[in-house]
Amino acid sequence: MDWLEALILGIVQGVTEFLPVSSTGHLLLGRQVFQLEEAGLFLDSMLHIGTLIAVMTVYWREILEVMKKPFSKTGILLIAGTIPTAVIGLAFKDFFEDISKTGITVGWEFLITGFLLWWADSYKRNGYKGIEDISIRDALVIGTFQGAAILPAISRSGLTIAAALFCKIDKKAAAYFSFLLSIPSIAGGVVLQSKDLFTGAHPPISYSSLLIGTLASALFGYVAVKWMIKLLQTGTLKGFAIYVWLIGIVVLILQFLGKM
Repeated sequence: MDWLEALILGIVQGVTEFLPVSSTGHLLLGRQVFQLEEAGLFLDSMLHIGTLIAVMTVYWREILEVMKKPFSKTGILLIAGTIPTAVIGLAFKDFFEDISKTGITVGWEFLITGFLLWWADSYKRNGYKGIEDISIRDALVIGTFQGAAILPAISRSGLTIAAALFCKIDKKAAAYFSFLLSIPSIAGGVVLQSKDLFTGAHPPISYSSLLIGTLASALFGYVAVKWMIKLLQTGTLKGFAIYVWLIGIVVLILQFLGKM
């Protein structure tokens, strides 16, 4: 893998991690375009570390507050939201990994993501719960949706934001909690991957390419978070729904023709 491929994948990861279009699904397609088989579990982990840095940079004050008072309301909500995600991820780890390797359901997953985004968009103006009104039940529901997003082309940010809107949480609070909840989710995913990083042979990739990809992921992830926060307050999710529908249809056609 050369530095340009790492840069492109880093940009893809950074942008799509926080936009509701599925970063894992886009990375899977990107690896197929570059013909990078398993390119790298190591690269994937580094790109996710980049997006972890991005969201932690945006919410560093909130993170410090939770670290100082882990059993504050925000801390408890994050724990509650993370539990169902962890349970689903660990219980169905092998199942999700098998699906990710084959990519056979990716097209349908993009279509499902689009449907949920379109549906949730009709609820967004009715949200009345602010950050202080989010309940443990809301956190559990959002965390369960996040667990379902372990599937390759189901968007994590899309499902958590949609779940928050379904729970009548307003747009600003939905973005806030979705992105905060991504921190333990992304960190947990990297930890789970780390045990496989040093087993077997790795695809050749230079440290400079790794660094370029990670920095690109962090920079574009930061921009994506800030932009998405503003968009949710005034914009619509329907554009993202149409985009992932188009991607899903193209993938299904290519699979039908035997091109993927």
